Amino acid sequence: MGNLCIIPARGGSKRISRKNIKNFLGKPIIAYSIEAALNSKLFEEVMVSTDDEEIAEVAKQYGAVVPFMRSEKNADDFAILADVIEEVKNTYHSTGTVFEHICCILPTAPFVTVNLLNEGFSLLTKNDVDSVRPVVRFSYPIQRALRMGKNGILQMFQPEHLKTRSQDLETAYHDAGQFYWMRNKGALKGTSKIGFEISEQYVQDIDTEDDWKLAELKFKYSFG
Repeated sequence: MGNLCIIPARGGSKRISRKNIKNFLGKPIIAYSIEAALNSKLFEEVMVSTDDEEIAEVAKQYGAVVPFMRSEKNADDFAILADVIEEVKNTYHSTGTVFEHICCILPTAPFVTVNLLNEGFSLLTKNDVDSVRPVVRFSYPIQRALRMGKNGILQMFQPEHLKTRSQDLETAYHDAGQFYWMRNKGALKGTSKIGFEISEQYVQDIDTEDDWKLAELKFKYSFG
């Protein structure tokens, strides 16, 4: 078959209670990921992998399917995303359904757009790689990162760059935390990965209540 969208949304969020279905500017935050996937027309199926019945019901209300529940093994605090995807793949395979490409969209990624999904998919199909993801550059040179010791004593992680000009330092990037396009075979466990840069305006980790408020402000600014 063609493309599968997996939105992983377990119920046991610790730092923000019920984060995956918490109201974000008028609707559950997971709805943004589901709607972006459906509106892109890129997927034969948009499914939510969850261990939580309430999340499953919300997902269905916004047009996703929940054909099976996530295993207890992959729903605890130690489960990694790659294993969740492998579980979904293997469950589909057991019914004779094999998708050529998979896109994992995180459930707390309200900045995901149809254009970004299309850009990522285009890069995946044009390059011989296992996966593609959006990245964002660090706003400050990571070569000048500091560690704080006892009594607030500061030390550079890379003191050899103390006098290096900022413009001479290599640009560093981090995962935007939005989505991952991948081929079925290698998926996220594949070793060949490429990224494409997106603006910091559309990137926000959402791990604390302060993060949540900032994400809402950035969303209002970016999308009116």
